[in-house]
Amino acid sequence: MKKKIFAVLVAATMVASSLVGCGGSTGASTGSSAEMKVAMVTDYGDITDQSFNQSTYEACKAFGDANKVDFTYYKPEGDSDAERVAMIDKAVADGYNVVVMPGYAFAGAIKETAETYPDVKFVALDVSEYDLEGDSSDFNNKTFDNVFSAVYQEELPGYMAGYAAVKMGYTKLGFLGGMAVPAVIRYGYGFVQGADAAAAELGADVEINYAYGNQFYGDSDITAAMDTWYQGGTEVVFACGGGIFSSAAEAAAKTGGKVIGVDVDQKATIDGAYGDGMTITSAMKGLQATVNTLLSAIRDGKWDSYAGQIQNLGLVSADDMSQNYVGLADSTVWTDGFKEADYKALVADMVNGKVSVSNDSSAEQPSATTAKINFQGNIK
Repeated sequence: MKKKIFAVLVAATMVASSLVGCGGSTGASTGSSAEMKVAMVTDYGDITDQSFNQSTYEACKAFGDANKVDFTYYKPEGDSDAERVAMIDKAVADGYNVVVMPGYAFAGAIKETAETYPDVKFVALDVSEYDLEGDSSDFNNKTFDNVFSAVYQEELPGYMAGYAAVKMGYTKLGFLGGMAVPAVIRYGYGFVQGADAAAAELGADVEINYAYGNQFYGDSDITAAMDTWYQGGTEVVFACGGGIFSSAAEAAAKTGGKVIGVDVDQKATIDGAYGDGMTITSAMKGLQATVNTLLSAIRDGKWDSYAGQIQNLGLVSADDMSQNYVGLADSTVWTDGFKEADYKALVADMVNGKVSVSNDSSAEQPSATTAKINFQGNIK
């Protein structure tokens, strides 16, 4: 299955490394901001989760305020497809004609509501064809006619985080993934590639502990494994997979270790709970850039350029970091070894093709030419 997913991702990357119209499907053009009514439905958390829900909410609200577009959000009563569907039903009944949905948990709700409401435009964030169809998918980068979904090239911010960590002076690294699903694997393999490249440039002896928790939350068993890492000399761990960061952060707090966040800027969450200065950077997906691009397209009557598509988003600008759909957090702790200018130069090299990052997740474990990898498989 991994080989099939990889082949599709390569094709998706070639077609859409940024949001580009490819000829659209159906859905009546909204045409003006006066006709738009935007609703966001949270997955199961709240808009203060300092993660997908909050980032999406803030982007939608900022767009609504700037464009005088009616915007509200709905929170399901619990974590189930039925409760998410109920909130979509309510949003449509209340007259909202654009529904924004953050996260893979919406796959089931999309399948139940997209065809029921053909005149509603659905914007899904990080919902892949695999989420929608599983192994039965033919991975053709298409979805329902009135749905657009963004997925992200996780290997790129993963690479940036690994490269930055070594340039900052850290040589004992760790990657703690949630479950070994394609997105997490791409983050991890990118992280190893970036650390390996920086190690080669610096001539540094870099070691990387690498493991999956086999779940998307921390617990005592995973914390114990992280205790072993940090007490054995690991300096910073890229914690990649929902709430699994809690185990890395708990262990890091005991030794003065550092953590790298994922998906959104997790500095406030991690530092707030476990100690100021713990988070050195976060490997991010550009949810706000995605929301702004899609809502702007709907406002301008260009929905048909996106409807019915799943696009794999990455870097589009060598100069303006805010336009990119992946990157490092603004809260990154810049050092003498890795300044903000160095980060921008790295992004430029990636955009211009000087630095290439493989998204091949078919190998059973990551490999490196300079760095030493201690692959430990699943902790649980």
